[in-house]
Amino acid sequence: MKRVVRELERQHMKDNLPEFSIGDTVDVHVRIVEGEKERTQIFNGTVIARKGSGMRETFTVRRIVQGEGVERTFPIHSPKDVTVEVKSRTSDEWGYPEDRIDRRKQRTLRRVADFYLERHGLLDAPCRFDVVALTRSSDGAGWDIELFQDAF
Repeated sequence: MKRVVRELERQHMKDNLPEFSIGDTVDVHVRIVEGEKERTQIFNGTVIARKGSGMRETFTVRRIVQGEGVERTFPIHSPKDVTVEVKSRTSDEWGYPEDRIDRRKQRTLRRVADFYLERHGLLDAPCRFDVVALTRSSDGAGWDIELFQDAF
């Protein structure tokens, strides 16, 4: 009996879900049916919990609306076409928000760049600081590359 139930669950599980964990900022697209009308509602916030496994796995997203915290729990393998779009990640693999480039890090980078330019005789040459951002593409197959010229 358990084998039959597991096989039925496996047939209805989604296999194209992005990887996300607690602390990630996500947009959750949910299909809403109101009478005969159908629309997609986007709930954006931070993942604060993941529970369960298999067909019963759920995740909870929290956001602040007009000063009040709003939490909503979504089943991952919902038949209501729940789509998860990861906006930013907060894990050891992807880095934490506090690892951003702050003023101190900008000064350090400028000092390193000045040292490099001086060492190679390019101190009087015009230069700029560019930042390249790599993000996983929405289909998960490749990388999106974004260039920020004259970042700081």
